[in-house]
Amino acid sequence: MGKFYRLSVPALLLCIIGGASAAETPERIRLPPTGGAPEMSLEDAIGGRRSVREYKPEPLSLLELSRLLWAAQGITEPRSGFRAAPSAGATFPLEVYVAIGANLDGRRSGVESLQPGLYRYVPGEHSLDLLRTGDSRRKLYNAALRQDPVRHAPVVLVITGVTARTAGRYGDRAARYIAMEAGHVSQNLYLKATALGLGTVAIGAFQDRALAGALELSSGEEPLYLMPVGRR
Repeated sequence: MGKFYRLSVPALLLCIIGGASAAETPERIRLPPTGGAPEMSLEDAIGGRRSVREYKPEPLSLLELSRLLWAAQGITEPRSGFRAAPSAGATFPLEVYVAIGANLDGRRSGVESLQPGLYRYVPGEHSLDLLRTGDSRRKLYNAALRQDPVRHAPVVLVITGVTARTAGRYGDRAARYIAMEAGHVSQNLYLKATALGLGTVAIGAFQDRALAGALELSSGEEPLYLMPVGRR
């Protein structure tokens, strides 16, 4: 396994910008910059987009994961904090979790240079917080009604929503806006995966409580989508 990219951050700072409790100090891993020439044209990515449910048993590179997460929720305008996907009133209710698995012998990670575990994407720093180590895919697979893509993909992305962030401004319409935003993020992930030669599928069939429990979500945060990712 390759070198790990690590950066420790004080717990109080994490509490303010990352949503972690003051008692926790997640390990923070910086992701590589996403710059460079486009992998393919937008037209080709749209034309090649398909729902892919079978994946090769090969890990993603750290750069590929970095580019996927940037496409999902990356900061595109640093001064304003605007992101790659539109958000009602720039309330940004969504979180993206990354479940990185191990292969059958338990030695090879689903992403080069990262250990198997559950991570949360931190858009403001284009980083990952390591929430816990170990392969979480079995729990996600069971919560997702035992759909094979969740079990076999090297990486499973989970999109969640924190209703209060949007409800404070839009009231009862928050649920609608959050669902729309999750769709925007999902399509971005589809197109970026296609451009990278990867495959994914949006999964909305799961047991809400079981999936929230597998992620150890706090009250007020709900799972919206699972998106397993792997090589075609």
